[in-house]
This record gives sequence, C-alpha cells and structure tokens, in this order.
Amino acid sequence: MLTEVADGVWVRQSEWVWSNAVVVRGEGGLVLVDPGIDGADLSELADDVDRLGVPVIAGFSTHPHWDHLLWHSRYGDVPRYATLGCTTVAAEARERAQAMAAESAEGVPLELIGLLTPLPADGGPIPGEIVEHQAHAIGHAAVLLADRGVLIAGDMLSDVLIPLLDARRPDQVSAYETALDRLAEAARDVNILIPGHGAVAKGPEVAARLNADRAYINALRQGEDPPDPRLSQDWLAGPHQSNLNQARHSSE
Repeated sequence: MLTEVADGVWVRQSEWVWSNAVVVRGEGGLVLVDPGIDGADLSELADDVDRLGVPVIAGFSTHPHWDHLLWHSRYGDVPRYATLGCTTVAAEARERAQAMAAESAEGVPLELIGLLTPLPADGGPIPGEIVEHQAHAIGHAAVLLADRGVLIAGDMLSDVLIPLLDARRPDQVSAYETALDRLAEAARDVNILIPGHGAVAKGPEVAARLNADRAYINALRQGEDPPDPRLSQDWLAGPHQSNLNQARHSSE
C-alpha cells in the first residue's frame, strides 16, 4: 500500500529488510525509485500505481545493488535511469545481481534486472537534484526534491541499518564522511527523509539520522567500536565487523 509522505511523493515498504519503493510525480508522469522487492511486492506496487491513474514515465536506481535494480513489465517499457557509475557497475554485475535476486526473493522478473540508462546531464524526467557520492556503492545517488522538502537517500541514513562500507573498495570511511557532508548540505531545508530501508524520518528525525551515521563513522575513524543501538540486531554483527576491519586496515 502506498503512503503519501509529501505532495506527489509516495512510499511503499516491503517486509524484506524494510525496503522502500518510492513513487514521485513529475512533469508528464510518475518516476519509480528503487521498486522492490519480491514478485508480489512488485505486482502490488503496480496495482497501487494503476490506482493513481498517472502513467509511469521512468525509473531510477539509487545504486547498483540487486535489490535496487528491479523492475516489472507492468510499469512499462520506459527508461530506467542511474548515474553513469551505477549504470556501468550494474551492467558488469548483472548476472550476479540476477543470481542474488533468485536466491533472496521469489517471483522477481530476472530478465529485467539492471537494465539501466545513464542519466542525462539535465536530469531528464527526474524531478529533482541528483546528489552523487561514492559511499556504500559506486555511483550511489540521493534525489533531492527541494520544492517538496524531501530527500530520497538510497542506502544511507537508515534507522535500522548501520552504514555499510563497500568491502571491495579502499577508504570507504573517507567516502562516507564526504557523502554525509553532501547529504547534510542537501538536507538543510528537508522535512522528509526516505531511506532505502527503514522508517521515513520527519522533522528533527532527519538531523538525528545524519548525526547517528556521523557518530558511527567517527567511531570507525577513531578505531573504536561504536555504541550504536542499531547493532542490537544480531544479523548486523558480520557487516559491522567487516566495517571495523576495513577501517583499521585503511588507517595502517
């Protein structure tokens, strides 16, 4: 079920890692940001979109991880945009993304995964500003809808996920610090923050999300184990240890 969180901005959350699909009304129609996750979710999102009575004109993937590269034929054969970096990685890792989707979610149209087009310089039909950075994944991008006070953050600023460093790339601590600076600048006049996973933040919760991720990254920078309440989830122990290892190695 879609929930309208701002004028012309809707969110539908899946059970799988509290994943958020975002629907944005732009000029000429709707843009679907990171639709997912399993086949039932994708189909139900199509039902929700049909009820809006507005055509889908484009998709947008915030970054090249499998759960952000999904699509369904009912959304239409429209361009699915991403940054150049995201598009390149998605093409190179498409078979791996398909395998991960097949293992993790039922009923996903595997043939439609990762078919992305580089976003044109003018932003094309995406009704906002693209805030690109290199934290978490190559070509990761947030979408700032300044006129509506909304920031769509991708896999950043979650209340359920800690910052997840890309273990295959060096100095992700610095990449996160830079990304958080850019997101903080973008969020100065934002009232609504939509993370890729977790609850939508409103009002003062936006700054609290930024502060929580900064505190976590600062602790990694200092070689400390962060006292982060999100770590109460046992399944994050492995990713957290990977973060600690990468931060320690990058400081050596």
